[in-house]
Amino acid sequence: MALDPALTPKELELLGRLNGCQVADAIETFDVRLRNEGYTDSSIRCIFQNLPPMVGYAVTARIRTSEPPMSGRAYPEHTDWWNYLLTIPAPRVVVLEDLDRRPGRGSCAGEVHTRILNALGCAGLVTNGAVRDLQAVESIHFCVFAGSVVVSRAYYHMLEFGIPVEVGNLKVRPGDLLHGDRHGVINIPAPIAREIPAAAARVAALERPVLEVADSPNPTIEELREAVQQSVREDDFRR
Repeated sequence: MALDPALTPKELELLGRLNGCQVADAIETFDVRLRNEGYTDSSIRCIFQNLPPMVGYAVTARIRTSEPPMSGRAYPEHTDWWNYLLTIPAPRVVVLEDLDRRPGRGSCAGEVHTRILNALGCAGLVTNGAVRDLQAVESIHFCVFAGSVVVSRAYYHMLEFGIPVEVGNLKVRPGDLLHGDRHGVINIPAPIAREIPAAAARVAALERPVLEVADSPNPTIEELREAVQQSVREDDFRR
């Protein structure tokens, strides 16, 4: 669940200065989960790779797009979920799990939908489904992570919201803190969220001597090996 209290704007800004790999490496130093969990797999891609990293609290829902809803017409008739959305602290990240047998038959977000979400304090969208209107969405600097891109929204409709979902092998609960950039989306465990920037700085300090040797003119294998081993020794010492 979201932090109580939520991170301050400054704390969120510090997370947003990190790339996804730095966040992942920092999380690993705390040994709070398995290293093969907590992030999206390659089925989810960053649509706008030049945008700054996305940081926000998860707003979750399940959708379908391939067939008409059992009642009503489609998404525009069911906007009651916006009330739920506003119960999650800003900035928000909408996470939509497409339950169709073949996700992405229709788009779950385009120009209109993302502009509404942007107006409601959302920083981005994560889905195993599809999106569209890429040029218009990118123009408002709205981060999008999706399984595919399609031309039509088909029969996009929402089934339920405010429940745990899974997108690209990433399990997300309402209020989870998410970070996303061109590398993918990662879930930041609440108990260590405030410590991630400092941990990332420690990892960078350990890596710096190795990089300096690697970038030096004609480094030898022995020099590289010693730099790496020294980094490991210092890491063990700090732990």
